[in-house]
Amino acid sequence: MLDFATKVLSARLGKTHLFAVGQAGYIIKSANGQLLAIDLYLSNCVERLEGNAGFKRLLPQLLSPLALEYDAVICTHPHLDHFDINAVPEIISNGKTRLFCSVNCKELVMKFQMEYHNPQINYVKPLESYEMGDFHIDFVNCDHGMGAPDAVGVVITVDGKRIYETGDTCLRLDRIGEVSQPLDILIAPINGTYGNLNESECAALSEALNPKLTIPCHYGMFALHHGDIGKFYDVMNEKALPFLIMQQGEQYTL
Repeated sequence: MLDFATKVLSARLGKTHLFAVGQAGYIIKSANGQLLAIDLYLSNCVERLEGNAGFKRLLPQLLSPLALEYDAVICTHPHLDHFDINAVPEIISNGKTRLFCSVNCKELVMKFQMEYHNPQINYVKPLESYEMGDFHIDFVNCDHGMGAPDAVGVVITVDGKRIYETGDTCLRLDRIGEVSQPLDILIAPINGTYGNLNESECAALSEALNPKLTIPCHYGMFALHHGDIGKFYDVMNEKALPFLIMQQGEQYTL
């Protein structure tokens, strides 16, 4: 765990870095060294609460909640692999880290007695924007079905770069006009279950948005979530679309 935290902290200033944490979790480090995290899943709370072997954590825990101090943390919706109820309270316990989460996350905030940190918490909706240090944050619609009707996607602009993390969503090409372009990076799910994009749909979204690079997510963590990275590889190559499959713990410099 300390090795990955050290990798983030020692990443060269003056450049923008993206780190893959696993599932839909990413850390962005600005050129000035500020840190923004999206949908970190750092524990095994899903299996513990679901009691289903299909939700056993299959990727290692690279990071402890207190290993890094973030300027901002985003939780795109209240599902526990995106709002980690073991990790989020610890992450914001420093009294500094700002939490941006979809409105239905308030139930989890109250349940786990995080309301003490209320000045740090922002409940966000699509089409809202925030300035947070080096980061300009635009929240956009996504469609994760009735299980998370308040879910959001997020476009992060930092150091002149633009990164779009779709959140958990099905294919909604009718909404891509909400997404500021051009995009340097598109991050989108490929698992095709629980209302998410599958491998071919992720490629279709990439084709429509034309980012410089597409990074697939939401595969490999749980057996029940599925996601075929080989199929994604094939369809992206067939369409001649640029992509990067990030290993958990990998660093990419924009």
